[in-house]
Amino acid sequence: MSSGVTGGTHGVLDGVVNGGIAFWYADDGLPAVREPLAGDASADVVIVGGGYTGLWTAYYLKKAAPDLAVTVLEQRFCGYGASGRNGGWLYNGIAGRDRYAALHGHEAAVRLQRAMNETVDEIVRVVAEEGIDADVHRGGVLEVARTPAQLSRLKAFHAHELSYGEHDRELYGARETAERVRVAGAVGSSWTPHGARVHPAKLVKGLAATVEALGVTIHESTPVTEIAAGRAVTPYGTVRAPYVLRCTEGFTAALKGEKRTWLPMNSSMIATEPLTQEQWAAVGWQGREALGDMAHAYMYAQRTPDGRIALGGRGVPYRFGSRTDNDGRTRPETIRALHEILVAFFPALAGLRVEHAWSGVLGVPRDWCATVTLDRATGLGWAGGYVGSGVATANLAARTLRDLVRLDSGRQPEATATDLTTLPWVGHKVRAWEPEPLRWLGVQAMYATYRTADRRETRHHAPTSSRLARLADRVAGR
Repeated sequence: MSSGVTGGTHGVLDGVVNGGIAFWYADDGLPAVREPLAGDASADVVIVGGGYTGLWTAYYLKKAAPDLAVTVLEQRFCGYGASGRNGGWLYNGIAGRDRYAALHGHEAAVRLQRAMNETVDEIVRVVAEEGIDADVHRGGVLEVARTPAQLSRLKAFHAHELSYGEHDRELYGARETAERVRVAGAVGSSWTPHGARVHPAKLVKGLAATVEALGVTIHESTPVTEIAAGRAVTPYGTVRAPYVLRCTEGFTAALKGEKRTWLPMNSSMIATEPLTQEQWAAVGWQGREALGDMAHAYMYAQRTPDGRIALGGRGVPYRFGSRTDNDGRTRPETIRALHEILVAFFPALAGLRVEHAWSGVLGVPRDWCATVTLDRATGLGWAGGYVGSGVATANLAARTLRDLVRLDSGRQPEATATDLTTLPWVGHKVRAWEPEPLRWLGVQAMYATYRTADRRETRHHAPTSSRLARLADRVAGR
């Protein structure tokens, strides 16, 4: 399907494939959909949601207890949501760390960060061990500054990461940054080794096949309409289980009673045509780092295995009433805006065609804190609210859910808490989002303010962050 995007771009946006879930499926093919639920059923654990969180949870439960009956229910197909549409950043960022430090002490937040650092290694290990071809490349994550205000934030960010124990992070000036990737106007960057590029769809498809081979039952085309103690209700029947785990991330609002739990934040991406050797020589980027920036309305990008640039950012950040997109289709103005970012970063690529564009949703709690919970009274559990950092965080959340279930069921040796079940995000509670139209107005105002702040910082070369951005942070509740 073509977007017909035009307007001062000399044909580079003509014929863009808009939607179709994501470029990653155009590249690797949509999976064959598994059979839906055929009637009432039972299990030891039922997992709602076939993305990274649900599949990793199923994987670790079955590896720990092969006799456990685990069923995954997915409304479309495994990886239909953010797990198959993200930017392919496998990295150690986690939402809410500073708030957890304020609530539970700095050392507790350091433990959480250390667990995230180790999670990158864990995913790389499992992918290799299980023979999942996910195009993993460990180039780390490079975040660049392009204005004086961004440089000020970058230095503060770098120091902040060091304070949480990330002592192998490196700070670069303009010359060292250009040696890694030649971003126009870059005046500095911060690099962490705790990151890798992955192919999102290959990872989620390989993970689904792996858990199915372990004996997990997966029903696709099976939307869950209601979750309650001991059961997950679908149009085709009810699955009953002592433990029901909600792993629905950005699609949580569609469940009965969950409309205001997590806000489905929209993020959009483009993928270019493959670059020539001469174009890559102009760009650099030989280390294939995951690439981001220090703008308030930030971007994220990767160099794909087949030699394209996939780049994303917030387009239309939120749809009224917590609605989600139609198979990844995004607005033409968003495609143009992302192309403008691409050209601003790499002016030599102004004539490079954009071939694909898509969108997806991620889950945002009201306090922007990711969380993992199991209610021992009801057997209901959930994990998510990753705020765009879910590729790695979902794995840590899944291992934590595994330990919580095993601890509650008596399967955990000596029924003792583990290092994961005592992390500060476990059991975290947060208030609901405001009703409409307040949440729509708030999100629109927040991102409009961030973009205005970015424009002012670029135009005026201000040495510090715009006051507008600090105002937007307060509106957001960050």
